[in-house]
Amino acid sequence: MKTVLSSVLCLIGLVISGCSLPPERPVTKEELFKSGIYNYYTIKESPERVLAELNRVGEVVLEAQYKNQPIYIKIMATNKGVQVSYSER
Repeated sequence: MKTVLSSVLCLIGLVISGCSLPPERPVTKEELFKSGIYNYYTIKESPERVLAELNRVGEVVLEAQYKNQPIYIKIMATNKGVQVSYSER
């Protein structure tokens, strides 16, 4: 019985730790534009929608284009500011 209970608690802990959390302080439009993603990439989503999602969930994945090459942009809101990572589609 103890093994089953500890297994269930471990599973619940893994599920909870894998979820995104909203940032402690809201991301501002200036911080988003400081990342430069709207200067270098073609993104369909408006900055307002991206900000709303970042402040609600804490991260967002965008489909973008860079010189006719499709890419994904992942933006995470952290205590240190906005972190951006890129990957090919």
